Amino acid sequence: MAAKHIKPNFSQSQASEMVTRLFSLTPTDMHSLPSYIDQNFFIATQEDGEYVLKIINSEDSENVALIDMQNYAMAYLHQKGLPTQTLRPTTGQKLMSLEENDCGSGCQKYVVRLLRYLPGTTISKAPMTPQLLYEAGRTAATMDTFFQEMKHPQLSVLERETFIWNLSNVCQLEEYLSVLNGDPLQEVVKSVIHQYKLTVEPKRSTFHKCIIHGDFSDINVLVELNNSSKISGILDFGHLYSGYYIYELAITIMYMMTEHPEPVEVGGSVLAGWESIIPLNQAEKDSLYVLVLSRFCQSVVMARHNVKLQPENAEYIMIASKRGVHILNHLWKLGKEHVEKVWFERAAQFSEDYKKKRQLDVEME
Repeated sequence: MAAKHIKPNFSQSQASEMVTRLFSLTPTDMHSLPSYIDQNFFIATQEDGEYVLKIINSEDSENVALIDMQNYAMAYLHQKGLPTQTLRPTTGQKLMSLEENDCGSGCQKYVVRLLRYLPGTTISKAPMTPQLLYEAGRTAATMDTFFQEMKHPQLSVLERETFIWNLSNVCQLEEYLSVLNGDPLQEVVKSVIHQYKLTVEPKRSTFHKCIIHGDFSDINVLVELNNSSKISGILDFGHLYSGYYIYELAITIMYMMTEHPEPVEVGGSVLAGWESIIPLNQAEKDSLYVLVLSRFCQSVVMARHNVKLQPENAEYIMIASKRGVHILNHLWKLGKEHVEKVWFERAAQFSEDYKKKRQLDVEME
C-alpha cells in the first residue's frame, strides 16, 4: 500500500478525544510533531505532565506482535538505566489500543500509544563536540549489549528479513533506483551497491549478530539542555530488528555525519566510544566504510521515493537526505583507504587521550 494511504491523519480534536477516552487524561495543550510515516502529537495534561501520542501507520499496525516487542524493548532498556520513553497504560491496563478511523482512504486500524515526553534537545541542534560523538557511540554500543541479554517469547518477530531499512537488504535499493533517473548520484549509489555485494556480503557470516535499534539518528537521540555531552533520551524503536553490531555503528556514524561541519571527522570519535564497549573484529573494520555509505544510499533513495508518495511531508522526509547527498558524494570521492585512515587513527588517538584524562581525574580526586 502506498505510504500516503497508510499514514494516519487524525485531527487534533480526534487525538484529544482518544487521550481522554483511552487514558483518562485531560489535554491542556497539544500540537502535532513531525513524523516520517506515523502521526505524533505533543500532549500536556492537567493530571500528569507531558506525553507524546503516537499513532502508528496502518501497515505497521497490522503487526501488533512487532509493536509489542518494541514496547518491551523500551521498557527493558529503561529498567537497565538507559533514558528511553515509558508507556502509560490505557484505563484497561493495555500498553496500546487499536483504533479505527477513515483517514481519507477508507476505514483502517491504527495502533495508538501514549509515551512519556522526554525533555532535552535533539543531537541535531547540539554542538557536535568530539565528546558528544564519543558518548553517542558508547551509548549505542551499551544499548546493544543490553539487547543481547533480553529475553522474550516473540523475539523472532525482529528478524524482519524483508525490511527495507535492514542493512542486509541494501541490494533491494535497486528496485527504487528509477527515482534517481537523470541524477549523477544514481551512478554513485549503483557503485556502492556493487561494493556492498563484493566486499560486505561475503564477510557477513563473521559479523557479530545482535538486536539493534536501527535508527540511532540525530533526531532520535536527545541531549541535556544544560549538558550537551550527556545523552538524555533515546526515541523511536520502529526500526528495531535483528542485525549485527556493525550495522548499528555504521548507522550511528552516518546520522551524526549529517549534522557536522566536517563530516569525515565524525567517524573517529563515534568509533572510539563504540569500541570502548564492543571492539570490532577485522571483517567488521573492513566493512565499516561501505556500510556507512550504504546507509546514506538507503536514506537518499528511500527519501526520494517517499517524497513522491507524500509531497506534503517533503521537508521532514528529506532532513537527513539533503546533506546526505553531498556527504555520500564526498566520501565516495575520498575513497575507502583515506576515510578509514582518518577514522581509525582518530579513534585510537581519542581513546588514548580519553584514558589519560580519566587517569588524571582519578589522581585529582
